Formats: sequence, C-alpha cells, structure tokens
Amino acid sequence: MSDLELPYAYGNPPLTAVLRSTPEDFQVEEILGYDADGEGEHALLWVEKRDANTDWVARELAKFAGVPPLDVGYAGLKDRHAVTRQTFSVQLAGKPHPDWTAFPHEDVKVLAVTRHKRKLKRGALRGNRFVLVLRQVDGDRAVAEQVLAQIAQRGVPNYFGEQRFGREGGNVAQARAMFAGRRVDRDKRHFLLSAARSHIFNAVLAARVERDAWDSPMEGEIWSLAGSRSWFGPEPFDATLSQRLATGDIHPSGPLWGRGETPAKGEVAALENAMAAENADLADGLVAAKMDQERRALRMIPKDLKWRWLDDGALELGFELPAGAYATTVVREVARTG
Repeated sequence: MSDLELPYAYGNPPLTAVLRSTPEDFQVEEILGYDADGEGEHALLWVEKRDANTDWVARELAKFAGVPPLDVGYAGLKDRHAVTRQTFSVQLAGKPHPDWTAFPHEDVKVLAVTRHKRKLKRGALRGNRFVLVLRQVDGDRAVAEQVLAQIAQRGVPNYFGEQRFGREGGNVAQARAMFAGRRVDRDKRHFLLSAARSHIFNAVLAARVERDAWDSPMEGEIWSLAGSRSWFGPEPFDATLSQRLATGDIHPSGPLWGRGETPAKGEVAALENAMAAENADLADGLVAAKMDQERRALRMIPKDLKWRWLDDGALELGFELPAGAYATTVVREVARTG
C-alpha cells in the first residue's frame, strides 16, 4: 500500500503544495535527550549538513579523523534533501583532535565539539524538531488551519513514511524477492526487513483509520506508553485508561511483525492476523528471519505544533516528533505534495 493509498484521518487534504523546493525548506534538528559527558575518548560533534546523506557524512568524518568507519557513531539517519543538524561521535582513542573547522566539505559544518565516554548508538535519541516550508500553496486556508488545530490536539496516524519503502515502494518488492530466495548483503537485508514490517504495520493502521479507530480503543487493545517502547494490555478500558489516552500518555498500538503470536486479543487480534495473512509472504519471511513481535504506537501527537503564513503565501510548519516518527505523516493530512 503506497503513501497515496493510505487513508487520511481528516478527509482529503485541503491544500496542494510543494515541499523541499530547496533543502532549506526542510530543516531537522536532532534532540538526543541527554547531555554529553564532557570527557572520554569519543569526540562528540554537532554537525550541520545540507543535501547530504548521513552515512556518507559519517564515512567522511572517519576519513578526516584517520579512524575506521566503525569508530563513528550517530543516533539516526536524517533526510538527505534537507538542512539537518545532528550529533556524531568519533572514537579517537589517544589520537589528537583534528581541526574540525577544516573539514573539507562546504555543505557539512562542524558547529560544536565536546567529549563523551561512549559511542553514539542507533536509536539513542528522544526525537527531532522540524521547520518545514510548503510553497506554491493552493486550496482552502481556513480548512487547513482547522485541520492543523485538530492535529495539535488529536494527532495523526503514525504511518511509516514513504522514505522507509524506497523509490516507488521498491523495498517491499525486494523484501518479497529476498524471502523467496534472492541473496542480498547484510546492510540491504536490514532495510528490507524493516520495510516488510513497516508495510504490515501500515496495513493494520490503514484499516483502523478506515474504521476511525486509530486513536480510540478496540476490543483486545494493546497500549503503547508515550516516549518509550513499552506496552501493556489487554485490559478493560476504564476511566483511568480513558484519561491517559486523552492526555497522550498512552496510545493504541499496532504490530511490528515477527515470531510469536500478537499479544492483542479479540477484534484487534483478528484484524492484525488478517492483515498478516494478506501479506503472508512478508509475515512468514519475518518469522523465518527470527524477528520478534514488537509494538508501535498507532497515534502520534506532534509537540508544540505551530504554523504561519509567509509573505509570499507559503505555509511554514514547526513541530517536534518522537524518535521513529515521520514529518511527512503530519504534512500529508494538510497538503498533497506530489
């Protein structure tokens, strides 16, 4: 199911627009959620990159520092066609610090340097802050602002974004081929397994959006704790759970498919098993790959969502998202940006 086929929570988007006219129109700032140690053998670099791939920047930093690529760490991949700021760690192990201001790429700048005791691990971040500009905007501005106000309160379906699926969704087709016996290298395998899990999750979430049950409970619900990977349930939906759901402390969750049965029961289990059956080659392949069942929140509420109309008619959006959430899932509810 492509991004264009995924159902919307608030009806058809009221606007059409262009996103990423320039990299400056898509700005991302990483939020690690903890402070540097201030000492240790790892240099912690606060780096701004423009129109550059995160992994490429990591390799170039390793080359500049004279260390193996495995000695460079980062918490998450950031969009390429954007201006992004994120932290990299470089293990120097007794080596002198290079002059980071002399890093030889004009679209990559080392803005600050400190020290840390450990290598940055993938996923070790709280979230990301975004400032996006939509240009060539056409449509009903008043309705768009109503939708944005609803999103600020109610959130959006926490779909995996199209970036997860590769060009024209090709990663899912490649995952099917891999499960059918095609050999792929280790790094590619990781991306294809992620695409397969994401496809089944999006199918479950899409079915719940169609039922208007993406931010409300169904029978047998498993609850995801906001800001963590923990979950609990099923249990009776009482006043306490209702209050926690209303305040955004918990969210309904969906499956990241793998070994074992879904922990959900009743209606939720039936729906999740039906979506897995519709994608049996992916579900069976994930089990064979020894992936374990996990959960992901179905709802995502942007933090500090703000918007303003610029003098040229463009729409600027600013918000913070938790780790693993996609800015495009917010934008798609307001504007088609083909």
